[in-house]
Amino acid sequence: MVTVVTKLVNCFHLSRRCGQYTMNQEITKVKEKPPFDRSSSQDSVDELPMEDYWTEVDNIKKSRENRQEEQEVVVVKEPDEGELEEEWLKEAGFSILFGESAEDPQESMTFLSTLTRMQAAAVQKRVEMVYQTLRKKNKQHQIPDVRNIFAQRRESKEKAPDGTESQSVRTNENKYQGKDDQACSLVAGEKELIPPVPEEAPASETDVITLEVSFAEQAVNQKESSKDRTQKNKGYDTLLPNFRLPKEKTGTTKIGDLAPQDMKKVCSFALIELTAFCDVVGVELKKQKAVKFKTKDSGVFGVPLTVLLEQDQRKVPGTRIPLIFQKLISRIEEGGLETEGLLRIPGAALRIKSLCQELEAKFYEGTFNWESVKQHDAASLLKRFIRELPQPLLSVEYLTAFQAVQNLPTKEQQLQALNLLVILLPDANRDTLKALLEFLQRVIDNKEKNKMTVMNVAMVMAPNLFMCHTFSLKFSEQQEFAMAAGTANIMNLLIKYQELLWTIPKFLVNQVRRLNTAYLKKDKKMRKKLLKKMAYDREKYEKQEKSTNDADVPQGVIRVQAPHLSKVSMAIQLTEKLKASDVLARFLSQESGIAQTLKKGEVFLYEVGGNIGERCLDDDTYMKDLYQLNPNAEWVIKSKPS
Repeated sequence: MVTVVTKLVNCFHLSRRCGQYTMNQEITKVKEKPPFDRSSSQDSVDELPMEDYWTEVDNIKKSRENRQEEQEVVVVKEPDEGELEEEWLKEAGFSILFGESAEDPQESMTFLSTLTRMQAAAVQKRVEMVYQTLRKKNKQHQIPDVRNIFAQRRESKEKAPDGTESQSVRTNENKYQGKDDQACSLVAGEKELIPPVPEEAPASETDVITLEVSFAEQAVNQKESSKDRTQKNKGYDTLLPNFRLPKEKTGTTKIGDLAPQDMKKVCSFALIELTAFCDVVGVELKKQKAVKFKTKDSGVFGVPLTVLLEQDQRKVPGTRIPLIFQKLISRIEEGGLETEGLLRIPGAALRIKSLCQELEAKFYEGTFNWESVKQHDAASLLKRFIRELPQPLLSVEYLTAFQAVQNLPTKEQQLQALNLLVILLPDANRDTLKALLEFLQRVIDNKEKNKMTVMNVAMVMAPNLFMCHTFSLKFSEQQEFAMAAGTANIMNLLIKYQELLWTIPKFLVNQVRRLNTAYLKKDKKMRKKLLKKMAYDREKYEKQEKSTNDADVPQGVIRVQAPHLSKVSMAIQLTEKLKASDVLARFLSQESGIAQTLKKGEVFLYEVGGNIGERCLDDDTYMKDLYQLNPNAEWVIKSKPS
């Protein structure tokens, strides 16, 4: 532990008792202020009344009153001192520090070597906090509180003779935590209740969001460049910026494009990056921990997503989205997405209750009569399904983190945080959320007739995703409004920018490549040592290895394998303009028989091995650029796993 501490650098302080409300915390009391008119405000998106939001909240409350049985509330455990940091380190890939991993300690050091400056700081901070907690518990004499220790360090930096900070990774906790005008909390009593949102560029302008550079590093640079500038608190923009994804020559990587082992590494890097990013921008990140309680192990409503998928996969192998969820969306679409007030107008409460009971009894038997379900009924059932999940669709662990995104100072930073949070969601939650957002976008595409703009839909759906597990808590009207405006804004961003949010940032993919390369080098060294000990001719081995790598492919040519097509292999000359779509087209143009019916979108070109496990390439990937990035890869055409 001490060795790791000395090799890392300082990071921000993650408080064990943050200011954000949690499901079992008492809400901080606030000073008396004039009551809000919750129907409208300068902070409402689109500058429109938020009547849809409050109407939906009232509908939800009425539906709960009509239920005889009470839904069990998810209880969030308040972590013990040091527990939060210990769990964080384990999830980030450092279980070895706690004796829970059989891997070589050198593996952790290899992983650390691939971290950015701010990511390394995030890890260092948690190691030190856990280390201090262990010392405090095991020693008789009093150990100074870690927060005081870092306060002393900050003071010493401030009193430095030259007035400058160390050029190594800086601890930003004093600079940004609780003192930055851009940072605020969901809880009353900490600055303003309604999160400030600075002035943004006009929506007519198109901005490219940068995915090549760490978000935390970008935030540091923005902080430095904006020290002398003041930003106006304009509230939520009427029109959101038109952010677009940059065109990457080595290809854009979407969630689902990587092999599971690489996606696991992406998640570790994403957790560390999110934590470092939140430190820089001054927003507290506190991962929640749900207390386990008994849930239904069968049925339709109120059943955990994982349990639903287990029973669904017995009927439809490989399904990744609950069948009832798919069927409800299908039923809504059968009625036409041009229906005015779709999603906003509720079905009759008694009829919804009766339909729920029928679905519980007949859905899996296949005897339920879907013709009896009206379109507005199906929409109400869909929202009820989301609300009654035992744990939120956005997960217990990260629900408050999603809510805290509203506190970030710019829309770009809000999107960066949401991008990392989406990556961190469990697979079942992420897949179901994606299906929901795609459906909501189809509803919005018909806004001219159904009168449901992106903001209307966001206001209707936000209470169902964010507030369903907090109805038992008491909030002031100010707090209610702050959460309403904030969560509607986050829902808006999730819908509008879903393509961007399901993209894995290039800097994370590059970190995985560096980590894989480091592991490969380590394995190669071990192999050579073993060969040397066994008295093999090292020179002979290296020549043999080189000839194997070169195979019989000339310089500037790649061999593409297609084991499931009639043309199983083809040598292709690399050119500056050759794209992945061109490679696929050459293979498909030579197909015959049954294989000739294959269409674009049914098979994909994969990059396999080298510094990546496996990666599905998008059509616009320039093959020569990717080959230069990963010269030891193999190239395979195949279909995506279901």
